Amino acid sequence: MIISASRRTDIPAFYAEWMVRRLKEGYCTVANPYNRNQVTTISLKPEDVDAIVFWTRNPRPLMPYLDELDSRGYRYYVQFTILGYPREIDAKSPPAATAVEAFRELADRLGPRRVIWRYDPIVFSGLTPSAFHQENFQRLAESLRGHTRRAVVSIVDIYRKIEKRLKKLEGTPAAVRPCDPEDLAPLMRRLAGLAGENGMEIVSCAEEIDLRSFGILPGKCVDDRVISEALGIEVPKTKDPAQRDACGCVVSRDIGMYESCLFGCKYCYATKSFDQAKANLDSHDPESPSLLGWHEAQG
Repeated sequence: MIISASRRTDIPAFYAEWMVRRLKEGYCTVANPYNRNQVTTISLKPEDVDAIVFWTRNPRPLMPYLDELDSRGYRYYVQFTILGYPREIDAKSPPAATAVEAFRELADRLGPRRVIWRYDPIVFSGLTPSAFHQENFQRLAESLRGHTRRAVVSIVDIYRKIEKRLKKLEGTPAAVRPCDPEDLAPLMRRLAGLAGENGMEIVSCAEEIDLRSFGILPGKCVDDRVISEALGIEVPKTKDPAQRDACGCVVSRDIGMYESCLFGCKYCYATKSFDQAKANLDSHDPESPSLLGWHEAQG
């Protein structure tokens, strides 16, 4: 079994203590995000967990515990998002320079195959046009050279539940807009070239647009090949049926919950209400089997 920690929130940044407690206890409980009365128990015993995939913008709260994870026999790799967007779009993400420093430190600890750079999602706005992404990606790629073997990209998806939030940006330079079709090809070719120049393969994440002609292959974030090459084990290659059609990830169990991340990204699909996310974090109990306090397993 592969554990995803997590597509739904940033566990390393905000819930590292809870995560380590759950690993010590050997289980957690996870409520169905669409039916909180449906709660399941997931084993986190080392013998039941093939690998853990961490997703984060700030791994530092988890990093002091890595020796303990290793000593308990857990295998893991990290999907690390660094975008360097303006605060009008990414309100509370760590500054790019701070994130790069943490990325390098983590890669020095784990090796470059176990830390994957996500330049994802690519958001187009008056503040972040195609020229911004070319310059920004180049600067970040050069700063991460030698510390990762993969870059992941995708174009932002506008989900219905965030439309109201994005509408508030209309009339400002931060207003999110579609990519101009004439910009897409040169931008993607440029990103692919920059990734290659800096020793990285570049893949897409759940991207419905076919980017292969630009040198960007469809990727997997929960990736059997990464697990094989970086962690030295083989896992089933079955596509996860719970993910959307464009997602290539293999089967995993996600232990996070929506409405619990405080980075405040305007385009975030996992947080509808930042106020609710703050309330959920404020009420979070690190000793609870469940991230947001729904304790009882019912099936």
